[in-house]
Amino acid sequence: MSTLVIVGAQWGDEAKGKMVDVLGSEAELVVRYSGGNNAGHTVIRDGETFKFHLLPAGILHKEVTSILSSGMAICPKSLIAEIEQTKSQQAELGRLMISPAAHVVFPYHRLLDQLEEGARGDDKIGTTSRGIGPMYTDKVQRVGIRFGEFINPQEFRTRLEAVLKFKNTLIQVLGGEPIEIEPLYEEYCEYAEVLKQYVGDTELTLQTSIRAGHRVLFEGAQGTFLDLDHGTYPYVTSSHPTSGGACLGTGAGPRDIRGVLGVAKA
Repeated sequence: MSTLVIVGAQWGDEAKGKMVDVLGSEAELVVRYSGGNNAGHTVIRDGETFKFHLLPAGILHKEVTSILSSGMAICPKSLIAEIEQTKSQQAELGRLMISPAAHVVFPYHRLLDQLEEGARGDDKIGTTSRGIGPMYTDKVQRVGIRFGEFINPQEFRTRLEAVLKFKNTLIQVLGGEPIEIEPLYEEYCEYAEVLKQYVGDTELTLQTSIRAGHRVLFEGAQGTFLDLDHGTYPYVTSSHPTSGGACLGTGAGPRDIRGVLGVAKA
């Protein structure tokens, strides 16, 4: 294995996390390339059960660098809680890096997720209400806030003021209560202070490892039939959990992918 993508061959829950944990022990990098905390992996090691929603399963190997790539939707509050929980179970973890181009999930994304699902009436699509769909909508509309902006207090304030004004209008149209900026800004600045240590040039790190011939494992979430373009639309996720999503979500080129492992339920 030089570069290997692990994908769910069905709708997810095929035990990909176990494969990532086992094969991740042989890798230099484990890269999560799409989705957010609407997905998850359960890994059992030495009788201890670890629940991952954002952290790559490779984080349990202290010699491995785990990357949250630009294709991800990251809830800072959930990520911090997950880091703390994992450290409470295993003190020594691998290195963690977050792409500055990864998008941030905010409370208004979660609120809009709930309000929009409720407005569908009998035509609900079964969203997890984690705000992932509305965040990817912001990404496409080019109004999303990325981690590189999030960890810069002044830039974050400017971007949040502009975005929240529009979001509150939409929230009220859907029957919700507007979100005040000050409590939101102060709370999320605290999260940014904790997480800024992990933000780095993940694209350069990845390309350097690939060019050096290191073993790189791309960790997918969910499954092929939940792909936004190629899945059972409209009952799909908002990103690309297929093997091609590894290129879209990380910046790796198609020729950089040497193998794909699909995991299925028998």
